[in-house]
Formats: sequence, structure tokens, C-alpha cells
Amino acid sequence: MKCLIQRVTCASVRVDHSVVGEIGSGLLVFIGVQADDTDQTVARMAQRLLNYRLFSDAAGKMNVSVVDAQGSILLVPQFTLAADTGRGNRPSFSKAAPPALAEHCCEALVSALLASGTPTATGQFGADMQVSLVNDGPVTFLLEG
Repeated sequence: MKCLIQRVTCASVRVDHSVVGEIGSGLLVFIGVQADDTDQTVARMAQRLLNYRLFSDAAGKMNVSVVDAQGSILLVPQFTLAADTGRGNRPSFSKAAPPALAEHCCEALVSALLASGTPTATGQFGADMQVSLVNDGPVTFLLEG
């Protein structure tokens, strides 16, 4: 599983010109599910997303998690993150999870985030989405695992 996380002041997702998910301050998370991902992978990634310290403390150091900052999470499924780009000029998607597994993992991740009490919004699995955001910093990290 790969999660590209961005600290944002706001973010939203539109499908067919309608907003399907939006947040204020928090994390925009693009998720790419790989074929070998399991429920344990999802649980581990949920904990990392909730506890990863990328908001500034009073001293200006990145020591505050999204939970501690009382931020929100916008989770957007993004198949292309699972691509293997190691060779050539065209990505390979051989490591990407089949749609049923990918959707299950995305839904399980959303459930885990919501169960933590963290406000969580989502994009729409399998849809053509338009994502708008204001990256704060900019701060962007790729979490794998």
C-alpha cells in the first residue's frame, strides 16, 4: 500500500461537477492499493496516518499528528500510485490490486480512520475525480507499507 499524504489547509473532490468529499485543515491522502495488501496492511497504515507527525508545534517543528492538530482526512483512491515506474517510459500496473481488493482496502481504511474519531471524507472509488487542494508548506510524504 502506498499513501501519498499532503498537509493541506483545505481540499475537495468532485465527481460529475458535484463535491463528494471535502475538508478544511488536515491531510489529503491518495491511496494506491497493491496486490499483496491485507487487512493488517490497512490497520498499520491507518495508525501511521493518524500518528504521523507533520503539523508544526509551538517551536515550528513537525511534532504534531493530524489527531493532535484536530484536523481532518480526505482519502482519495488513486490506482496509479500502485504503478511500477522502474523501467521504460510506460508504467506497469502488475503490482496493483484487483478492483475488489482495492475497494475493500479503501473502505477498511476509511472505517479505521472514522473509528478513531478523526473526521474523514472520501473520493469515489473508480470514478473520474477532480481534486482541489491548498498544500500547506508544501508538505508531502510518501508512506509505504
